[in-house]
Amino acid sequence: MANNAWIAVDAMGGDDGLAVMLAGVARARRQFEGMRFLLVGDEAQIADGLKTHPNLTAASEIVHAPEVVGSSEKPSQAIRRAKRTSMGIAIDLVKQGRAAAAVSSGNTGAMMAMAKLSLRMLPGIDRPALAAPMPTLGDNDVVMLDLGANTECDARNLVQFAVMGAAYARTILDLSSPRVALLNIGSEDQKGTDEIREAAAQLRGDTHLPLTFAGFVEGNHISRGEVDVIVCDGFAGNIALKTAEGTARFVADLLKRAFRSSVRSKIGFLISRPATQLLRDHLDPNNHNGAVFLGLNGLVVKSHGGATELGVATAIGNAAKMVRADLTRRIAEDLRNFEAAA
Repeated sequence: MANNAWIAVDAMGGDDGLAVMLAGVARARRQFEGMRFLLVGDEAQIADGLKTHPNLTAASEIVHAPEVVGSSEKPSQAIRRAKRTSMGIAIDLVKQGRAAAAVSSGNTGAMMAMAKLSLRMLPGIDRPALAAPMPTLGDNDVVMLDLGANTECDARNLVQFAVMGAAYARTILDLSSPRVALLNIGSEDQKGTDEIREAAAQLRGDTHLPLTFAGFVEGNHISRGEVDVIVCDGFAGNIALKTAEGTARFVADLLKRAFRSSVRSKIGFLISRPATQLLRDHLDPNNHNGAVFLGLNGLVVKSHGGATELGVATAIGNAAKMVRADLTRRIAEDLRNFEAAA
């Protein structure tokens, strides 16, 4: 990361408040040397919280924000208070150039609205997309987008999402030519809506971008690790994400119940504990935390509201990777190349 790059953190966002946010920032600071932070929120509370994290003192500055966006607050209401809230000020620091990225665990809808209004779209991008890594059985996570920013998308939107998602995967997953697929109800060419089939035709005809179009992927193959990027509209993407999270919790709770059902089961649990711990770690959303709003003229990362210290640190680490790779410039360049060839 450039020496003058700072990450703005909404210290007041998240379900568990300031303590978890500061602990996550401190953890990220230990894991990624050279990171510096603008901690946005109530100045007195942050200063008091920093007393338990002395390693952050020299690597951070406090930016006072008198108000906080509520978890259930409507985006239209939050926008009117943007210049006084920790979330709005953190995003504005990116617009001002004081921060290279903003990270918040707050209200997703308000964050999307504020970021879009403040930072505007990159040239050639019609809509932003919410992208995040998801665990798979493969060697790396799969990047999925859109996860809820746009409930309806045309073919042009889906193609733009594919280009942006591939650039993101090259940055986060360190892949030279990510395998990109469209989420569909079948793998055959004739399956799906007109928009999906048209987007596939455009992507199939592209041969110069650093991505490999892999056709269609069905919902039951999202976690197989067969592709690196999965593209869909925000309606389908959000349902797929929530279904995957619910299934992970279901499996974990089912195993817990099974291992407690008898003395023999409890002994079996002790024997298989290393394997179950591996499963728990792999499915833990805190190890895959940090969704980014792609397509904006600046980097804004959404951490899960219920993220732990580990989850917050993971989101901040992903933000740092995107800053180092100059992801915004890379997306703009890839889109220009695609449109020039088209």
